[in-house]
Amino acid sequence: MRTSLFRTGLIGLTGIIPGILFAVIIFLALYSWPAIRFNGAGFLIRQMWSLGNLYANPVTIGATEVPIGAHYGILVFIVGTLATSALALLIAVPVSIGVAIFLAEGAPPRLRPLLSLIVDLLAVVPSVVYGLWGIAVLAPLVAHVIAPALGAVLGFIPFFAGGSPTGFGLLSSSLVLTLMVVPIITTTIYSALQQVLAPDKEAAYALGAMKLEMAVGVMLPAVRGSIIGAAILGLGRALGETMAVLMVSGGAINYLPTTITSPISTMASFIVSQLDSAEQDPTGMAVRSLAEIALVLFVITIVVNGIARMITRGLHVSLAGRG
Repeated sequence: MRTSLFRTGLIGLTGIIPGILFAVIIFLALYSWPAIRFNGAGFLIRQMWSLGNLYANPVTIGATEVPIGAHYGILVFIVGTLATSALALLIAVPVSIGVAIFLAEGAPPRLRPLLSLIVDLLAVVPSVVYGLWGIAVLAPLVAHVIAPALGAVLGFIPFFAGGSPTGFGLLSSSLVLTLMVVPIITTTIYSALQQVLAPDKEAAYALGAMKLEMAVGVMLPAVRGSIIGAAILGLGRALGETMAVLMVSGGAINYLPTTITSPISTMASFIVSQLDSAEQDPTGMAVRSLAEIALVLFVITIVVNGIARMITRGLHVSLAGRG
């Protein structure tokens, strides 16, 4: 009787998280449904976002009241979100792998707990602190040092040509996100590296491998699934980050980034920056369109995590087959 009650309780607790997730999706879908009907599929590919004239009488378009001149398109914000997240991962994953290997094999045993604690503490720093650091330190550094250096080395590629007089834009946003996701990725990979069996490492040493060769040739292949999982965890953090990106992104609207230093806006940061203005819309369409952006971001996050799980499962099956 007690066992059955305990099992039922566990099943109920396990169902809370997917239940909450499903409830959030249903709420966003229902709340944004008028905007979904009005905007159509073009919502995802249009670049123009305008609240219209909020002080004139609304007009009726297809049985839907909207302000005069209102246009809602989020291609710019989708591109900004994916570009900042991709660039952040491109930098963060190699750095995190290097730090994790150092913690697992290179750091002195006495300092390893302290260094690991420092990495963990970086993950709990409030995002607004990273944003303030980005404004005071990173943006000037990008404007006067990093962007000119990239232009001097890679200026023959149009994407890297030109600089940003302010430092606010795609590169600054990506670097802030990098700093925020490195602790998550590093901690996950470090935990996986600690599970690599000692006989496997000793066999590599017996064959004459150096420590770095052992780490790259034995340890990393053993934790490939964990590296992918860690990268996806970092991607999830990057996709949904709001305040830090908002503070250093430049807040671009209605045009796509053309260089690595162009101002941008991400979906999450745009929702926050526009919510106050959208609430002035007497028809409510602006707020519902922001909810539609949130729904799109939610779907992107779920799809990315689903793909990651399939890749990770495929790697586990492949490794099991080899075994």
